[in-house]
Amino acid sequence: MQLQFSGSASAVRAHEEILGYWRSRRRSGRLPGRAQIDPCDFKRHLPTISLIDVDEARSFAPRDYRLRLAGTGLYSVYGGEITGKSLGDVYAAEAAQYWRGQLDQIVDTRLPGVGFHSLAWRGAPHLSILWLRLPLAGDGDRVDMILGYDVVVGSSNAWSRSGIRAA
Repeated sequence: MQLQFSGSASAVRAHEEILGYWRSRRRSGRLPGRAQIDPCDFKRHLPTISLIDVDEARSFAPRDYRLRLAGTGLYSVYGGEITGKSLGDVYAAEAAQYWRGQLDQIVDTRLPGVGFHSLAWRGAPHLSILWLRLPLAGDGDRVDMILGYDVVVGSSNAWSRSGIRAA
């Protein structure tokens, strides 16, 4: 099924802007770190920006993630403040597992990730989040943080299936 999004052109442009900015911060093939990211350079996007800390896996537990920062525009999407919370604190088990898999892939490949998921779980099946996740590495190599950007878009088709989708 192909979905048509209202506002998708502006959402895609916003994603391209953030991705272009991230790329401009790379040096000699090395990943940018948090220190190379200046929020003043993308002020209009800050309400739906997030920073996600990578908590490296230990022998007894898988890698985990904590939302170091979540813009104020995400408050209404998640029904409350998510800054400082782990994936398990924000999402039900199935969704937390999905996000852990997506973020693990970004950490392991050191490549950006993009996708979308329905907000049916929040009672809004006509809305989705178009998401972008960008790896950051303080040392230029090992991903220790992920820069997130989300845009809420409307869908002309209400989904009757599961709420999470990846690109």
